[in-house]
Amino acid sequence: MPPKTQLDRTAVGLMVLFCTIWGLQQVAIKFGSAGISPVWQAGLRSIGATVLVFAWASLRRVRLFEADGTLGAGLLAGLLFAGEFALIFLGLEYTTASRGVIFLYTAPFFVALGAVWLLPHEHMRRAQWAGMALAFAGVLVLFGENLFGPEGDAWIGDLLIFLAAMFWAATTLTVKATVLARASAEKMLIYQLAVSALVLPPLSLVLGEPGVFAPSAAVWASLAFQVVIVATASYLGWFWLIRHYPATRLSSFSFLTPVLGVLAGGILLAEPLTPAVFAALGLVGLGIWIANRPAPAAR
Repeated sequence: MPPKTQLDRTAVGLMVLFCTIWGLQQVAIKFGSAGISPVWQAGLRSIGATVLVFAWASLRRVRLFEADGTLGAGLLAGLLFAGEFALIFLGLEYTTASRGVIFLYTAPFFVALGAVWLLPHEHMRRAQWAGMALAFAGVLVLFGENLFGPEGDAWIGDLLIFLAAMFWAATTLTVKATVLARASAEKMLIYQLAVSALVLPPLSLVLGEPGVFAPSAAVWASLAFQVVIVATASYLGWFWLIRHYPATRLSSFSFLTPVLGVLAGGILLAEPLTPAVFAALGLVGLGIWIANRPAPAAR
């Protein structure tokens, strides 16, 4: 499938589905943290997903071990991926899912900035910048009252997750700007999962984490959701998308995730759904529409 310059219905539908899953991820991490240490939980997730992606690739006869020049870029992407999720899981120990998600979803701006130098063929028009700004304004409306008034140690978690956003953007740019862009989605993902599966458990031991300290049905269910749905199915789809569609346009769509995450919190955690939620939905939807409009035809 040749790379495309616009998002078609397939890409839009998949991005809405994935953004919903990623919004639920914040709730799942919180549930899992009630019984599993943060970095250990991230490591278990990567180990389980590595096994599943290997099985999937074997069934589809995808070649994962052929020499294709992707090893260096793949290891770099894997280390960035491990750093991203170590920071996310640690950050959520200090801050709420609602606070954390706004910092995590600054990543599309880092992708857009990096694309200026690394992906010149994905030039950002002024309308796209304006659309992304509108979408981010929607997120600020939703979380603004808390963004500028952190209490206690919340700023530590905010900072960790803000750094995680930079790691996420760096991973996306590594995939798009190197030979990894020619690799299969399965190979892109297995580099990241396998490296993080090797890095995160030893990091957990170095940090002195207790590991699994209060197992329960909810804890194991949240981990299973992260392994099967998030880290395997949605990430395979995401890396297939960024291989075939413009990274900047896909990243602008990801602003749906924090809003959908708040909706999930309202449904699953009985968090209040205020008028700001619906205002944010409107701004995010408008921003995504503007950012993904085709360029006007030249006269």
